[in-house]
Amino acid sequence: MDNTVTNADDGRTAQTGALGVAFRGRYHLIQRIGRGGMATVWRARDEALGRDVAIKVFRPGEIGSEDVRKQEAEAKMVAHLTHHGIVTLLDAGVDLSDRQRPRIYLVMELVDGLDLKQTLEKGPMSKKDIAYIGHDLAEALEYVHHQGVVHRDIKPANVMTVDYGGWNSRPRGKLTDFGIAMPLEAMSAGSAEENGTTTGTAAYLSPEQANLQPALPASDIYSLGLVLLECFTRTVAFPGDPVASAVARLLHDPYIPEDLDPDWRELLVAMTARDPNDRPTASEAMIALRDLVIAAIGGRHRTPVETPAVVEAKRMAAVHDLGILDTPREERFDRITALTARVLGAPIALITIVDEERIWFKSTHGLALEQITRDPGLCASAILQDDPWIIEDARRDARAQSNPLVTSGFGLQFYAGVPVTAKNGERVGTLCILDFAPRRVTDDEVATLVDLAAMASSELVVKNQRRAPMRPHALPPSDSLSA
Repeated sequence: MDNTVTNADDGRTAQTGALGVAFRGRYHLIQRIGRGGMATVWRARDEALGRDVAIKVFRPGEIGSEDVRKQEAEAKMVAHLTHHGIVTLLDAGVDLSDRQRPRIYLVMELVDGLDLKQTLEKGPMSKKDIAYIGHDLAEALEYVHHQGVVHRDIKPANVMTVDYGGWNSRPRGKLTDFGIAMPLEAMSAGSAEENGTTTGTAAYLSPEQANLQPALPASDIYSLGLVLLECFTRTVAFPGDPVASAVARLLHDPYIPEDLDPDWRELLVAMTARDPNDRPTASEAMIALRDLVIAAIGGRHRTPVETPAVVEAKRMAAVHDLGILDTPREERFDRITALTARVLGAPIALITIVDEERIWFKSTHGLALEQITRDPGLCASAILQDDPWIIEDARRDARAQSNPLVTSGFGLQFYAGVPVTAKNGERVGTLCILDFAPRRVTDDEVATLVDLAAMASSELVVKNQRRAPMRPHALPPSDSLSA
């Protein structure tokens, strides 16, 4: 590579035309957008797909060195994490222009927004926006921890904030920089803090990190609590030099303003408890933050805290109670999907039922499939929402950029889904429309889709009621079966 790339850390803008050779002949560096101790992050142009991306270029390392091993470990770890609350890894490679000092680079989605540190420097945040971003981060951590990974460096600079626009526009938080993340099994084995040192950013360490103990998932919750507290105060809870800052949290809890809403105080006190066993899990924090979002936007009553497993078990009970899985196609449902496609001008309309490991299609218009696996299906995300789940341009929306239905030959570019519900209100599936081109959706179109989903829900209830009298309530005595 030429000197413009090799000496990228000098802070100059790299013009696309000035680069003689691009990374892998494909990624042309444009401008530096961030720099840390181990790597520099650049805005770059992906010439193959005609899009801008972010490239994290690690500083050169000796072949076989510990730095190179750590860089490779980060690439492999992030490659296994796919979630809309995490900055997506798109590609990775090694620059071998100097074969003795290879440079690993990671190609990631480019988030056009500020990190949370920059956002706080601009001015105060509303309680609603803090709750929105906090919920996104807790949801991302729930996923990360479920994958057996601990981030270990939750701080404002590692949180990207972005607003995708659209009819349901709101700020979103995305977690980035897994440079010092570790597998949970390695942490549990006691290999977390090598040679009597700790890893992370001093101001946001958990007490156990500061005490040179392994950082388990509860450590990330503590750090997230400090980040959310800073969103209110715009002040670092434990300032000072690294040693003083680290020791301070071992001696006292962070100051939480007395005038903060009681629900926020309760949550932040729990998240920043010095005893890891007293902190909520990521799932519990996510639910509490969801309630704070609801309170901020409409004042709905708080809901009892239920684990995701309990919520899913209740939903699946409603699915099985319907008795609809694997039943033949029916004209009344086919009319709804045909009407939906015609009225909304969509090539595909589906009535789906989200089963444990699959998404089964009760009715399809424009698609000759009976089911797909649950993992790539966007309907599995749509049933988790109270509001319609709208993706107007899947190529640019982080919730779908890496979805196989988008990246594969299927070519999905637009999705709009509304839950269909059982009689008890449980979200059992969706009425959704798909398109192979990006499109804007109006409020009237969303309202129409909601009304049509209500029709589908009503048909499900009617069908369930019709089959109810046919259900046997008890088996006859065994002797009556002998004949």
